[in-house]
Amino acid sequence: MRPFGRDKLDSLYFDYPKYDAPKLSKANKEKSVDVVIVGAGPIGLTAALTLERYGISSVIIDAKSTFNDGSRAICIARQSFHIFDTLDVVRQFTTKALGWTKGRSFYRGKQILEFEMPDSENQKYRPMYNLEQQYIEKFLHDEVVKKPEIDMRWQSQLKELDINDDTTTLQITDPIHSYHLKTKWVLAADGANSTIRKLLNLRLAGENFEGRYIIADIKMKHEYPTIRRALFDPDCRRGGTVLIHKQPDDIWRIDYQIKESESIDSSVKEETVRSSVKAVLKDIGYSGPWELEWWSNYSANTLALDNYRHGPVFFIGDSAHIVPIFGVRGLNNGLADAQNIGWKLAFILNKKANERLLESYNSERRGATLDVFANATKSTRFMTPPSYGWLTMRDAALSLALRHKFAGLLANPRQMEPYSYSKSSITMQDDEDFLNGPKPGSVIENFSFNDKFLSDMLDKGFNILWFGEKPKGYNQRYYPNLICLDPKSKIGELYGASNSSSYLIRPDMHILGRWYKTNLSTVLATYEKLLNGEKL
Repeated sequence: MRPFGRDKLDSLYFDYPKYDAPKLSKANKEKSVDVVIVGAGPIGLTAALTLERYGISSVIIDAKSTFNDGSRAICIARQSFHIFDTLDVVRQFTTKALGWTKGRSFYRGKQILEFEMPDSENQKYRPMYNLEQQYIEKFLHDEVVKKPEIDMRWQSQLKELDINDDTTTLQITDPIHSYHLKTKWVLAADGANSTIRKLLNLRLAGENFEGRYIIADIKMKHEYPTIRRALFDPDCRRGGTVLIHKQPDDIWRIDYQIKESESIDSSVKEETVRSSVKAVLKDIGYSGPWELEWWSNYSANTLALDNYRHGPVFFIGDSAHIVPIFGVRGLNNGLADAQNIGWKLAFILNKKANERLLESYNSERRGATLDVFANATKSTRFMTPPSYGWLTMRDAALSLALRHKFAGLLANPRQMEPYSYSKSSITMQDDEDFLNGPKPGSVIENFSFNDKFLSDMLDKGFNILWFGEKPKGYNQRYYPNLICLDPKSKIGELYGASNSSSYLIRPDMHILGRWYKTNLSTVLATYEKLLNGEKL
């Protein structure tokens, strides 16, 4: 919602472009393609760019004529920046986004916690960044339109979906034509109100929480570091909670809880929002001028499909799962979905892997969602206690934190870490001879080599970390990229390596397997088994 007198897209800091419907002939619009992506939000755009990275063309359709209105998602995790890095768009993000590592929690005006997310000189990116969703979409879209392999179709609405053997037909309507588009694979990136989900009669299942929030973006010159602030039982909202985040362009995100006695209808009125925001600003000691940019209401849910695959249709992002805002996992989880299905589909379409590889998508990404649910549920129950008993325990912990530092840790929001695919069908059992180092399923431990990072040395396909002398006669044209490292170096210590230790790395930086003492033939045999669809 926008203040009275301003248009839906009349922003204080962002100029919304308007994109025309495709001017292709009907015959060209109906040319069959390998992949159709429904939805041009961050997840759909990331999926298209991931496919393009491997030479796979796609069509993106979206009913809108511009980017999503309102700031929506703002927190981007380190691993998501690595995804943007692989897509050659990360420079725009690092230039605009605000990096942060810390958060502070307050109870009745007194600080009870300051947490710091893991960070070091070996990390290429900070643990978290704040950036408005409009910019996220713009930067990705700017890259999409440069790619001839990606056909971006705005003002194109999906009407029907017909799955028949190896072909899926989508009926699409735009201001010029109504046409049928045939494809082998469909990626549903059409958000929480997914049209594809409705057309296939699929429903999200899970838990709805009691807590209701108003999300408001305001513009103000407020000199305060880029950290996460959480206010519990503040003067401005007795019995409730408030979250505050700094964004670029002097935009600030304020999330505040609606009281049980307050209705949604009255809470979303502009005068009510202005009064509530003014009270929050008074609470944090800000008395300067400010402008209201945008607001919306929100309630916490942990909802997901039972299966993220329906034949040739793969659900990614909010079409597959909806998670609470606490812990900043929604957008980041969706970006990981897009990368996961993107590289796997590319390997299938490039005839480098058996279609059985796709069976791992649901187990890996739904497993990641359930892990998010477990963490987000804890955070949500602490932020918005679902019962009097939970409220009593929460407030007792907060009161204790005023006197004892350890109790403040209960207010830690458990910021996002990449999910481990340790239980995936395409992850090996760990070699027990390793005493330390990243385990199979986890994301690699990055490492700084003077002017570059380990992540910069990775190829877009599979990679082998080989600790020891470079084997003779290795042909990287047919096999994974080989990175030779000294087992006695600092990275050798970090990875717990000995001479002839090896790690096999997937295209998404997750570790497929590791060997403490091995030879290249064993590693390559595992790689071949994976691509052939054999059990590891």
